[in-house]
Amino acid sequence: MTRPLHNPLIALLLALLAGVALLLLVAQHPGWQWAAVTLFAVILLLCGMAVRSAVLRRAEAAAKAIAQIGAVPAQQISSGSGESVRILQPVFSAVRSSAEAVDRDRERLLESRHQLEVLLEGMQDAVLGLDTAGRVQWSNSAMQRLMQREGPGVSVRHGRALVHTFRDPAVLACVQGTLDNGTTQECRSELLLHGSVFHVTASPLPGGGAVVVLRDTTRFEAVERQQRDFVANVSHELRTPLTSIVGYVETVLDTEPLSPAANEFLETVLKNASRMHRLTEDLLMLAKVERGDVILDPLPISAELLVRDALRTVSGAPYAEDAKLEIGEATEQRVMADEHAVLQVLGNLLENALKYSSGMERIPHVVVSARSLEDSVQFSVRDFGPGIASEHLPRLFERFYRVEKARSREKGGTGLGLSIAKQLIEQHGGRIWVESELGKGSTFLFTLPLAS
Repeated sequence: MTRPLHNPLIALLLALLAGVALLLLVAQHPGWQWAAVTLFAVILLLCGMAVRSAVLRRAEAAAKAIAQIGAVPAQQISSGSGESVRILQPVFSAVRSSAEAVDRDRERLLESRHQLEVLLEGMQDAVLGLDTAGRVQWSNSAMQRLMQREGPGVSVRHGRALVHTFRDPAVLACVQGTLDNGTTQECRSELLLHGSVFHVTASPLPGGGAVVVLRDTTRFEAVERQQRDFVANVSHELRTPLTSIVGYVETVLDTEPLSPAANEFLETVLKNASRMHRLTEDLLMLAKVERGDVILDPLPISAELLVRDALRTVSGAPYAEDAKLEIGEATEQRVMADEHAVLQVLGNLLENALKYSSGMERIPHVVVSARSLEDSVQFSVRDFGPGIASEHLPRLFERFYRVEKARSREKGGTGLGLSIAKQLIEQHGGRIWVESELGKGSTFLFTLPLAS
Protein backbone atom coordinates (compact mmCIF):
# COMPACT_ATOMS: atom_id res chain seq x y z
CA MET A 1 0.00 0.00 0.00
CA THR A 2 1.33 3.51 -0.83
CA ARG A 3 2.60 5.62 2.10
CA PRO A 4 0.75 8.98 2.67
CA LEU A 5 3.77 11.19 2.02
CA HIS A 6 4.59 9.15 -1.09
CA ASN A 7 1.35 10.40 -2.63
CA PRO A 8 1.83 14.01 -3.85
CA LEU A 9 -1.84 14.95 -3.31
CA ILE A 10 -1.91 13.70 0.31
CA ALA A 11 1.36 15.49 1.09
CA LEU A 12 0.02 18.80 -0.23
CA LEU A 13 -3.24 18.34 1.73
CA LEU A 14 -1.30 17.70 4.97
CA ALA A 15 0.81 20.83 4.38
CA LEU A 16 -2.38 22.88 3.88
CA LEU A 17 -3.97 21.53 7.10
CA ALA A 18 -0.75 22.20 9.05
CA GLY A 19 -0.69 25.79 7.80
CA VAL A 20 -4.33 26.34 8.92
CA ALA A 21 -3.59 24.88 12.37
CA LEU A 22 -0.54 27.10 12.79
CA LEU A 23 -2.56 30.19 11.82
CA LEU A 24 -5.13 29.38 14.50
CA LEU A 25 -2.34 28.82 17.04
CA VAL A 26 -0.70 32.17 16.24
CA ALA A 27 -4.06 33.89 16.55
CA GLN A 28 -4.44 32.58 20.13
CA HIS A 29 -0.77 32.98 21.08
CA PRO A 30 0.86 35.89 19.20
CA GLY A 31 4.19 35.26 20.93
CA TRP A 32 4.63 31.99 19.06
CA GLN A 33 4.63 33.70 15.63
CA TRP A 34 8.26 33.04 14.63
CA ALA A 35 8.22 29.51 15.95
CA ALA A 36 5.06 28.85 13.93
CA VAL A 37 6.61 30.30 10.76
CA THR A 38 9.72 28.17 11.22
CA LEU A 39 7.63 25.03 11.80
CA PHE A 40 5.46 25.76 8.71
CA ALA A 41 8.60 26.22 6.55
CA VAL A 42 9.93 22.85 7.75
CA ILE A 43 6.59 21.20 6.97
CA LEU A 44 6.57 22.74 3.46
CA LEU A 45 10.13 21.56 2.85
CA LEU A 46 9.30 18.02 3.91
CA CYS A 47 6.17 17.98 1.71
CA GLY A 48 8.13 19.36 -1.28
CA MET A 49 10.76 16.64 -0.86
CA ALA A 50 8.01 14.05 -0.68
CA VAL A 51 6.37 15.33 -3.89
CA ARG A 52 9.75 15.43 -5.69
CA SER A 53 10.57 11.92 -4.57
CA ALA A 54 7.20 10.64 -5.81
CA VAL A 55 7.57 12.27 -9.22
CA LEU A 56 11.11 10.88 -9.64
CA ARG A 57 9.98 7.37 -8.70
CA ARG A 58 7.17 7.48 -11.23
CA ALA A 59 9.44 8.82 -13.96
CA GLU A 60 12.01 6.08 -13.27
CA ALA A 61 9.28 3.44 -13.33
CA ALA A 62 7.94 4.75 -16.65
CA ALA A 63 11.45 4.83 -18.18
CA LYS A 64 12.16 1.27 -17.09
CA ALA A 65 8.80 0.11 -18.37
CA ILE A 66 9.33 1.73 -21.79
CA ALA A 67 12.85 0.33 -22.04
CA GLN A 68 11.60 -3.18 -21.28
CA ILE A 69 8.44 -3.04 -23.39
CA GLY A 70 9.74 -5.62 -25.84
CA ALA A 71 10.62 -8.00 -23.02
CA VAL A 72 7.39 -7.72 -21.03
CA PRO A 73 5.13 -10.72 -21.71
CA ALA A 74 1.46 -10.11 -22.24
CA GLN A 75 0.44 -12.17 -19.20
CA GLN A 76 2.78 -10.19 -16.94
CA ILE A 77 1.23 -6.89 -18.09
CA SER A 78 -2.28 -8.14 -17.53
CA SER A 79 -1.54 -9.66 -14.09
CA GLY A 80 1.15 -7.29 -12.85
CA SER A 81 0.70 -5.01 -9.87
CA GLY A 82 1.73 -1.47 -9.28
CA GLU A 83 0.44 1.86 -10.39
CA SER A 84 3.12 2.33 -13.12
CA VAL A 85 2.10 -0.87 -14.88
CA ARG A 86 -1.56 0.10 -14.74
CA ILE A 87 -0.78 3.54 -16.16
CA LEU A 88 1.47 2.21 -18.96
CA GLN A 89 -0.68 -0.75 -19.92
CA PRO A 90 -2.28 1.18 -22.87
CA VAL A 91 1.20 2.18 -23.98
CA PHE A 92 2.32 -1.47 -23.90
CA SER A 93 -0.70 -2.48 -25.98
CA ALA A 94 -0.21 0.30 -28.54
CA VAL A 95 3.50 -0.40 -28.98
CA ARG A 96 2.89 -4.14 -29.23
CA SER A 97 0.23 -3.54 -31.94
CA SER A 98 2.60 -1.22 -33.81
CA ALA A 99 5.38 -3.80 -33.63
CA GLU A 100 3.05 -6.48 -35.03
CA ALA A 101 1.94 -4.12 -37.84
CA VAL A 102 5.60 -3.37 -38.69
CA ASP A 103 6.34 -7.10 -38.80
CA ARG A 104 3.39 -7.69 -41.14
CA ASP A 105 4.47 -4.83 -43.44
CA ARG A 106 8.02 -6.17 -43.45
CA GLU A 107 6.76 -9.61 -44.47
CA ARG A 108 4.71 -8.08 -47.29
CA LEU A 109 7.68 -6.05 -48.50
CA LEU A 110 9.90 -9.13 -48.47
CA GLU A 111 7.26 -11.07 -50.42
CA SER A 112 6.91 -8.23 -52.96
CA ARG A 113 10.67 -8.05 -53.32
CA HIS A 114 10.87 -11.78 -53.88
CA GLN A 115 8.15 -11.60 -56.55
CA LEU A 116 9.95 -8.71 -58.26
CA GLU A 117 13.23 -10.63 -58.25
CA VAL A 118 11.53 -13.69 -59.75
CA LEU A 119 9.92 -11.49 -62.42
CA LEU A 120 13.20 -9.79 -63.33
CA GLU A 121 15.11 -13.06 -63.42
CA GLY A 122 12.45 -14.59 -65.68
CA MET A 123 12.62 -11.79 -68.24
CA GLN A 124 14.35 -12.44 -71.55
CA ASP A 125 15.26 -8.75 -71.82
CA ALA A 126 18.36 -7.45 -70.08
CA VAL A 127 17.49 -5.09 -67.20
CA LEU A 128 19.63 -2.98 -64.89
CA GLY A 129 18.89 -0.29 -62.32
CA LEU A 130 20.76 2.97 -61.75
CA ASP A 131 20.80 5.43 -58.87
CA THR A 132 20.42 9.19 -59.28
CA ALA A 133 24.16 9.54 -59.99
CA GLY A 134 24.02 7.01 -62.84
CA ARG A 135 25.78 4.20 -60.95
CA VAL A 136 24.68 0.61 -61.60
CA GLN A 137 22.91 -0.79 -58.53
CA TRP A 138 21.47 -4.09 -59.72
CA SER A 139 20.94 -6.21 -62.85
CA ASN A 140 19.17 -9.44 -63.80
CA SER A 141 20.62 -12.69 -65.11
CA ALA A 142 19.85 -11.79 -68.73
CA MET A 143 22.05 -8.71 -68.34
CA GLN A 144 24.90 -10.79 -66.97
CA ARG A 145 24.57 -13.30 -69.83
CA LEU A 146 24.58 -10.45 -72.33
CA MET A 147 27.84 -9.08 -70.94
CA GLN A 148 29.43 -12.54 -71.00
CA ARG A 149 28.78 -12.71 -74.77
CA GLU A 150 31.49 -10.07 -75.15
CA GLY A 151 34.05 -12.42 -73.66
CA PRO A 152 34.87 -14.56 -70.60
CA GLY A 153 35.13 -12.63 -67.35
CA VAL A 154 33.16 -9.62 -68.61
CA SER A 155 30.34 -8.62 -66.23
CA VAL A 156 28.23 -5.70 -65.09
CA ARG A 157 30.18 -3.45 -62.75
CA HIS A 158 27.87 -2.73 -59.86
CA GLY A 159 28.49 0.46 -57.94
CA ARG A 160 30.31 2.01 -60.90
CA ALA A 161 29.13 4.54 -63.47
CA LEU A 162 27.28 3.14 -66.50
CA VAL A 163 30.14 4.16 -68.81
CA HIS A 164 32.20 1.34 -67.25
CA THR A 165 29.61 -1.15 -68.57
CA PHE A 166 28.44 0.45 -71.85
CA ARG A 167 30.46 2.62 -74.23
CA ASP A 168 27.79 3.40 -76.84
CA PRO A 169 27.27 7.21 -76.84
CA ALA A 170 23.65 6.85 -77.97
CA VAL A 171 22.79 4.62 -74.98
CA LEU A 172 24.63 6.86 -72.52
CA ALA A 173 22.83 9.94 -73.88
CA CYS A 174 19.47 8.14 -73.68
CA VAL A 175 20.00 7.16 -70.04
CA GLN A 176 21.35 10.58 -69.08
CA GLY A 177 18.28 12.20 -70.61
CA THR A 178 16.07 10.09 -68.34
CA LEU A 179 18.14 10.94 -65.24
CA ASP A 180 18.12 14.67 -66.06
CA ASN A 181 14.52 15.12 -67.22
CA GLY A 182 12.66 12.28 -65.50
CA THR A 183 11.12 11.15 -68.80
CA THR A 184 11.21 7.86 -70.69
CA GLN A 185 13.80 7.79 -73.46
CA GLU A 186 14.31 5.26 -76.27
CA CYS A 187 17.13 4.62 -78.70
CA ARG A 188 18.55 2.01 -81.05
CA SER A 189 22.05 0.67 -80.58
CA GLU A 190 24.31 -1.37 -82.82
CA LEU A 191 27.47 -0.85 -80.73
CA LEU A 192 26.60 -2.63 -77.49
CA LEU A 193 27.52 -6.01 -78.89
CA HIS A 194 29.19 -6.76 -82.20
CA GLY A 195 26.70 -8.04 -84.77
CA SER A 196 23.64 -7.36 -82.60
CA VAL A 197 20.98 -4.65 -82.57
CA PHE A 198 19.24 -3.55 -79.38
CA HIS A 199 16.23 -1.40 -78.64
CA VAL A 200 17.02 0.46 -75.41
CA THR A 201 14.36 1.97 -73.13
CA ALA A 202 15.29 4.05 -70.09
CA SER A 203 12.49 4.91 -67.65
CA PRO A 204 12.62 6.98 -64.43
CA LEU A 205 12.13 5.35 -61.02
CA PRO A 206 9.76 6.97 -58.47
CA GLY A 207 12.49 7.51 -55.87
CA GLY A 208 15.07 8.74 -58.36
CA GLY A 209 17.38 6.89 -60.70
CA ALA A 210 16.36 4.88 -63.75
CA VAL A 211 15.69 1.37 -64.99
CA VAL A 212 17.18 0.41 -68.36
CA VAL A 213 15.74 -2.38 -70.52
CA LEU A 214 17.67 -3.76 -73.49
CA ARG A 215 15.77 -5.86 -76.02
CA ASP A 216 17.72 -7.78 -78.63
CA THR A 217 15.97 -7.03 -81.94
CA THR A 218 18.63 -8.54 -84.21
CA ARG A 219 16.51 -11.45 -85.48
CA PHE A 220 13.36 -9.35 -85.74
CA GLU A 221 15.10 -6.70 -87.83
CA ALA A 222 16.71 -9.36 -90.02
CA VAL A 223 13.30 -10.94 -90.73
CA GLU A 224 11.76 -7.54 -91.35
CA ARG A 225 14.58 -6.63 -93.73
CA GLN A 226 14.07 -9.88 -95.66
CA GLN A 227 10.35 -9.15 -95.94
CA ARG A 228 10.99 -5.63 -97.21
CA ASP A 229 13.51 -6.89 -99.76
CA PHE A 230 11.09 -9.59 -100.94
CA VAL A 231 8.25 -7.10 -101.35
CA ALA A 232 10.55 -4.67 -103.14
CA ASN A 233 11.76 -7.36 -105.54
CA VAL A 234 8.23 -8.54 -106.30
CA SER A 235 7.10 -4.95 -106.84
CA HIS A 236 9.98 -4.36 -109.19
CA GLU A 237 9.08 -7.47 -111.20
CA LEU A 238 5.42 -6.43 -111.39
CA ARG A 239 6.17 -2.88 -112.40
CA THR A 240 6.91 -3.52 -116.09
CA PRO A 241 3.96 -5.83 -116.93
CA LEU A 242 1.52 -3.56 -115.06
CA THR A 243 2.79 -0.55 -116.97
CA SER A 244 2.20 -2.44 -120.22
CA ILE A 245 -1.31 -3.51 -119.19
CA VAL A 246 -2.31 0.03 -118.26
CA GLY A 247 -0.86 1.42 -121.47
CA TYR A 248 -2.52 -1.15 -123.76
CA VAL A 249 -5.92 -0.85 -122.07
CA GLU A 250 -5.86 2.94 -122.30
CA THR A 251 -4.94 2.69 -126.00
CA VAL A 252 -7.80 0.28 -126.74
CA LEU A 253 -10.30 2.45 -124.88
CA ASP A 254 -9.18 5.56 -126.73
CA THR A 255 -8.93 4.17 -130.25
CA GLU A 256 -11.19 1.13 -130.69
CA PRO A 257 -14.97 1.12 -131.05
CA LEU A 258 -16.30 -1.13 -128.27
CA SER A 259 -19.64 -2.43 -127.13
CA PRO A 260 -20.89 -1.08 -123.79
CA ALA A 261 -20.14 -4.40 -122.07
CA ALA A 262 -16.57 -4.56 -123.44
CA ASN A 263 -16.01 -0.93 -122.52
CA GLU A 264 -17.17 -1.61 -118.95
CA PHE A 265 -14.90 -4.65 -118.67
CA LEU A 266 -11.87 -2.73 -119.89
CA GLU A 267 -12.66 0.17 -117.54
CA THR A 268 -12.63 -2.31 -114.64
CA VAL A 269 -9.32 -3.79 -115.84
CA LEU A 270 -7.82 -0.30 -116.13
CA LYS A 271 -9.03 0.74 -112.68
CA ASN A 272 -7.56 -2.31 -110.93
CA ALA A 273 -4.35 -2.34 -112.99
CA SER A 274 -3.82 1.35 -112.17
CA ARG A 275 -4.36 0.63 -108.48
CA MET A 276 -1.84 -2.25 -108.61
CA HIS A 277 0.61 -0.05 -110.48
CA ARG A 278 0.33 2.65 -107.82
CA LEU A 279 0.78 0.06 -105.08
CA THR A 280 4.00 -1.22 -106.64
CA GLU A 281 5.28 2.34 -107.01
CA ASP A 282 4.55 3.07 -103.36
CA LEU A 283 6.18 -0.17 -102.24
CA LEU A 284 9.32 0.60 -104.21
CA MET A 285 9.38 4.14 -102.86
CA LEU A 286 8.96 2.95 -99.27
CA ALA A 287 11.70 0.34 -99.67
CA LYS A 288 14.09 2.99 -101.00
CA VAL A 289 13.30 5.38 -98.16
CA GLU A 290 13.71 2.73 -95.46
CA ARG A 291 17.01 1.52 -96.92
CA GLY A 292 18.26 5.09 -97.16
CA ASP A 293 18.53 4.94 -100.95
CA VAL A 294 16.53 8.16 -101.31
CA ILE A 295 19.07 10.96 -101.05
CA LEU A 296 17.38 14.19 -100.04
CA ASP A 297 18.70 17.56 -101.12
CA PRO A 298 17.35 20.04 -98.56
CA LEU A 299 17.62 23.69 -99.59
CA PRO A 300 16.17 26.91 -98.08
CA ILE A 301 12.64 27.45 -99.38
CA SER A 302 9.68 29.55 -98.28
CA ALA A 303 7.04 27.66 -96.28
CA GLU A 304 4.29 29.69 -97.96
CA LEU A 305 5.61 28.70 -101.39
CA LEU A 306 5.47 25.01 -100.46
CA VAL A 307 1.86 25.36 -99.34
CA ARG A 308 0.79 27.17 -102.52
CA ASP A 309 2.59 24.73 -104.83
CA ALA A 310 0.98 21.77 -103.06
CA LEU A 311 -2.52 23.24 -103.48
CA ARG A 312 -1.83 24.08 -107.11
CA THR A 313 -0.74 20.50 -107.81
CA VAL A 314 -3.75 18.90 -106.11
CA SER A 315 -6.42 21.30 -107.38
CA GLY A 316 -6.43 19.73 -110.86
CA ALA A 317 -6.92 16.13 -109.64
CA PRO A 318 -10.30 14.41 -110.17
CA TYR A 319 -10.83 13.86 -106.43
CA ALA A 320 -10.46 17.65 -105.84
CA GLU A 321 -13.34 18.67 -108.13
CA ASP A 322 -15.78 21.03 -106.37
CA ALA A 323 -13.64 20.90 -103.21
CA LYS A 324 -12.91 24.00 -101.16
CA LEU A 325 -9.12 24.31 -100.75
CA GLU A 326 -8.12 27.07 -98.36
CA ILE A 327 -4.79 28.48 -97.18
CA GLY A 328 -4.82 29.37 -93.49
CA GLU A 329 -1.91 30.98 -91.68
CA ALA A 330 1.16 30.78 -93.97
CA THR A 331 4.48 32.13 -92.77
CA GLU A 332 7.06 33.29 -95.27
CA GLN A 333 9.92 31.95 -93.17
CA ARG A 334 12.21 29.60 -95.01
CA VAL A 335 12.74 25.98 -94.07
CA MET A 336 15.38 23.44 -95.02
CA ALA A 337 13.50 21.04 -97.26
CA ASP A 338 13.79 18.83 -100.30
CA GLU A 339 11.04 20.47 -102.34
CA HIS A 340 10.03 17.34 -104.26
CA ALA A 341 9.82 15.19 -101.09
CA VAL A 342 7.85 17.75 -99.05
CA LEU A 343 5.41 18.35 -101.91
CA GLN A 344 4.91 14.59 -102.08
CA VAL A 345 4.06 14.55 -98.34
CA LEU A 346 1.67 17.51 -98.61
CA GLY A 347 0.07 16.02 -101.73
CA ASN A 348 -0.53 12.73 -99.94
CA LEU A 349 -2.07 14.44 -96.91
CA LEU A 350 -4.28 16.62 -99.12
CA GLU A 351 -5.45 13.64 -101.15
CA ASN A 352 -6.37 11.72 -98.01
CA ALA A 353 -8.18 14.73 -96.54
CA LEU A 354 -10.26 15.24 -99.70
CA LYS A 355 -11.07 11.57 -100.27
CA TYR A 356 -12.01 10.66 -96.70
CA SER A 357 -14.00 13.82 -95.91
CA SER A 358 -16.14 13.66 -99.04
CA GLY A 359 -18.59 11.21 -97.46
CA MET A 360 -19.53 13.56 -94.63
CA GLU A 361 -19.54 16.91 -96.41
CA ARG A 362 -21.39 17.87 -99.55
CA ILE A 363 -18.40 20.01 -100.54
CA PRO A 364 -15.09 18.77 -99.01
CA HIS A 365 -13.29 21.57 -97.19
CA VAL A 366 -9.54 21.41 -96.44
CA VAL A 367 -7.34 24.09 -94.80
CA VAL A 368 -3.54 24.03 -95.23
CA SER A 369 -1.39 26.13 -92.89
CA ALA A 370 2.27 26.81 -92.07
CA ARG A 371 2.87 28.31 -88.61
CA SER A 372 6.23 29.56 -87.38
CA LEU A 373 7.60 28.02 -84.18
CA GLU A 374 10.78 28.77 -82.21
CA ASP A 375 13.15 26.67 -84.32
CA SER A 376 10.87 25.13 -86.95
CA VAL A 377 7.77 25.62 -89.05
CA GLN A 378 4.68 23.55 -88.33
CA PHE A 379 2.66 22.53 -91.40
CA SER A 380 -0.91 21.29 -90.98
CA VAL A 381 -3.62 19.85 -93.23
CA ARG A 382 -7.04 20.01 -91.63
CA ASP A 383 -10.26 18.48 -92.90
CA PHE A 384 -13.81 18.59 -91.56
CA GLY A 385 -14.69 14.98 -92.25
CA PRO A 386 -15.81 12.14 -89.93
CA GLY A 387 -12.62 12.08 -87.86
CA ILE A 388 -10.63 9.09 -86.61
CA ALA A 389 -11.23 7.12 -83.39
CA SER A 390 -8.51 7.49 -80.78
CA GLU A 391 -7.59 3.77 -80.79
CA HIS A 392 -6.42 4.05 -84.42
CA LEU A 393 -4.17 7.10 -84.00
CA PRO A 394 -1.02 5.34 -82.65
CA ARG A 395 -0.93 2.91 -85.61
CA LEU A 396 -1.96 5.28 -88.37
CA PHE A 397 1.58 5.64 -89.78
CA GLU A 398 2.26 1.90 -89.96
CA ARG A 399 2.59 0.20 -93.33
CA PHE A 400 -0.71 -1.07 -94.76
CA TYR A 401 -2.69 0.05 -91.70
CA ARG A 402 -6.19 1.20 -92.57
CA VAL A 403 -8.94 2.53 -90.34
CA GLU A 404 -11.76 1.28 -92.58
CA LYS A 405 -10.48 -1.36 -94.97
CA ALA A 406 -13.63 -1.44 -97.12
CA ARG A 407 -13.71 2.33 -97.53
CA SER A 408 -9.97 2.46 -98.27
CA ARG A 409 -10.38 -0.07 -101.07
CA GLU A 410 -13.29 1.96 -102.41
CA LYS A 411 -11.18 5.15 -102.40
CA GLY A 412 -8.22 3.39 -103.97
CA GLY A 413 -5.76 3.84 -101.11
CA THR A 414 -2.69 1.61 -100.73
CA GLY A 415 -2.09 2.07 -96.98
CA LEU A 416 1.49 3.22 -97.60
CA GLY A 417 1.20 6.97 -98.11
CA LEU A 418 1.39 7.95 -94.44
CA SER A 419 4.26 5.54 -93.81
CA ILE A 420 6.22 7.11 -96.68
CA ALA A 421 5.38 10.59 -95.37
CA LYS A 422 6.66 9.66 -91.91
CA GLN A 423 9.97 8.39 -93.29
CA LEU A 424 10.51 11.47 -95.46
CA ILE A 425 9.71 13.95 -92.67
CA GLU A 426 11.96 12.16 -90.18
CA GLN A 427 14.80 12.22 -92.70
CA HIS A 428 14.38 16.00 -92.73
CA GLY A 429 14.82 16.05 -88.96
CA GLY A 430 11.16 16.79 -88.28
CA ARG A 431 8.26 14.80 -86.87
CA ILE A 432 4.73 14.05 -88.04
CA TRP A 433 1.58 13.28 -86.06
CA VAL A 434 -2.21 13.46 -86.20
CA GLU A 435 -4.90 15.03 -84.03
CA SER A 436 -8.46 13.87 -84.53
CA GLU A 437 -11.84 13.48 -82.87
CA LEU A 438 -14.84 11.59 -84.15
CA GLY A 439 -17.31 13.89 -85.84
CA LYS A 440 -14.95 16.88 -85.80
CA GLY A 441 -12.46 16.08 -88.57
CA SER A 442 -8.72 15.40 -88.52
CA THR A 443 -5.57 17.49 -88.61
CA PHE A 444 -2.27 16.05 -89.83
CA LEU A 445 0.77 18.03 -88.71
CA PHE A 446 4.51 17.90 -89.35
CA THR A 447 7.50 20.12 -88.63
CA LEU A 448 10.52 21.12 -90.70
CA PRO A 449 13.63 22.87 -89.33
CA LEU A 450 14.16 26.54 -90.06
CA ALA A 451 16.83 27.50 -92.61
CA SER A 452 19.78 29.02 -90.76
